[in-house]
Amino acid sequence: MGGYEDVTRAGYDGVVGVYASMFADRLETRPFARAVVGVFAGLVREAGNLRVADVGCGPGHLTGMLGELGLDAFGVDLSPGMVEHARRAHPGLRFEEARMEALPVEDGVLGGVLAHHSMIHTPPGELPGLLAEQVRVLAPGGLLLVSFSVAEGAEPVRFDHKVAPAYSWPVERFAEVLAGAGFEVVARLVNGPASERGFLEGHLVARVVR
Repeated sequence: MGGYEDVTRAGYDGVVGVYASMFADRLETRPFARAVVGVFAGLVREAGNLRVADVGCGPGHLTGMLGELGLDAFGVDLSPGMVEHARRAHPGLRFEEARMEALPVEDGVLGGVLAHHSMIHTPPGELPGLLAEQVRVLAPGGLLLVSFSVAEGAEPVRFDHKVAPAYSWPVERFAEVLAGAGFEVVARLVNGPASERGFLEGHLVARVVR
């Protein structure tokens, strides 16, 4: 496991209770993020393959939301503490401890992958490899929704996230990396600051092209 992953895992293990309480409302206070998750779920239902992974699921709040939206959702997270909490909070759903770069899923079986602010801790140079794993597990035409903090300029910017070091991304640059990994961006949304840091929040919905 890479050094950044060790730091991220330890960081999130240390804030399980606080983090879970912050997101217990399942985005009720963040209408744009909630809306784009709804759009993603609708597109997945329309395509017909309802099996979806919530990668970097944390306490499982969005895994539960995806289930309520009619999807066969399960969650994976690097942090065993988060996985334990998610299993208690959502006993009817499946959660596993796993890295996003090595998902416990067969090739080409998922209709969708949700990555809500879960790829932000990955160093930019390692993001293409992470995205290649999402391409592997998605069925042809499968959908990815990735949300992240938006950076100005042309390149990603490292910042001091409260839990572990993270990166904000220019929307166009992230879209370019997705295209290089085998995705076609089909929708994008940028909305106002989602935290006290003042970052805009970006959301990209992309489809596997193969």
